[in-house]
Amino acid sequence: MVAPAVTMVHRLDQGPCCPHRPHQPPLDLGEDLSCITATFQYLHTSGWYWGSISASQARSTLLTKSEGTFLVRDSSHPQYMLALSVMTHCGPTSVRINLIQHYSRSGHTPQGPAASIEDNPLSTGKSDAAQRPPGTDDNGVLLKLLRPLHRPDTFPCLQHLARLAINRNTNCPDQLPLPNPLLDYLHDYPFHI
Repeated sequence: MVAPAVTMVHRLDQGPCCPHRPHQPPLDLGEDLSCITATFQYLHTSGWYWGSISASQARSTLLTKSEGTFLVRDSSHPQYMLALSVMTHCGPTSVRINLIQHYSRSGHTPQGPAASIEDNPLSTGKSDAAQRPPGTDDNGVLLKLLRPLHRPDTFPCLQHLARLAINRNTNCPDQLPLPNPLLDYLHDYPFHI
């Protein structure tokens, strides 16, 4: 199973991510909690959420995988909930997640900081000029999200794989001639990766 290619350039020189945000309405804590709960349910269903493994454990897991293989895990930084660990042309790299759904659907390079580098002394994310692909500079690493790495104990069932295939091929599952229980199952995980 291969997800559509997603490419991001992560800049290493930006420090902590604090983008300017326009005035937002007051937060609804109930809505936030509901969103967080739903997100973690989606992550557990995906099979590529690895929980509280460390950056070094993620690095060891990805070391023998091909470029573009990725997993999501809990962030070790207290201001971030999740981190993305991905095999790059420079080796395994971990970044803290700010936005992922937007870039996994759009497939374009973010214009602003999309993630902050995870504290990982084993992976600086820097490469020499001869190894850099086109479009990166001295402070960037090209992140390609090509295939999720499923945990061995949570590989998706055939039903979930069928749901992913349907989600990849339609934006309106409600228009399919399916019984309501199957439509509900499709709505339970509306993503294609």
